[in-house]
Amino acid sequence: MKEFLAKLSDEEVAAISAGMREVRQRGTAAARHLRGDIYEVRADAATRSFRLLFSCEGKYSQVLLSLSVYEKRTQKAPTQEIDLAEKRLKDWRKRTKN
Repeated sequence: MKEFLAKLSDEEVAAISAGMREVRQRGTAAARHLRGDIYEVRADAATRSFRLLFSCEGKYSQVLLSLSVYEKRTQKAPTQEIDLAEKRLKDWRKRTKN
């Protein structure tokens, strides 16, 4: 994800950060539920739109775990992005279980 963000303009990164701040403040009401524990938050910059997939983790769902970010090009969230987010979430949970 760092590599993706490094290629964006400061304004685009700020838009993505603002989307996550809104989720932090309003909870998942600020996001769209996709599948299982995966949610999507919108980030609209001046010329491009992005979607960030995340999950609420921790004992009190206090951790917003970013799982994937991509440039929005279609109406529907790409299945491969949701699958990738689920894979990363499963891996994270496995590593933090111990």
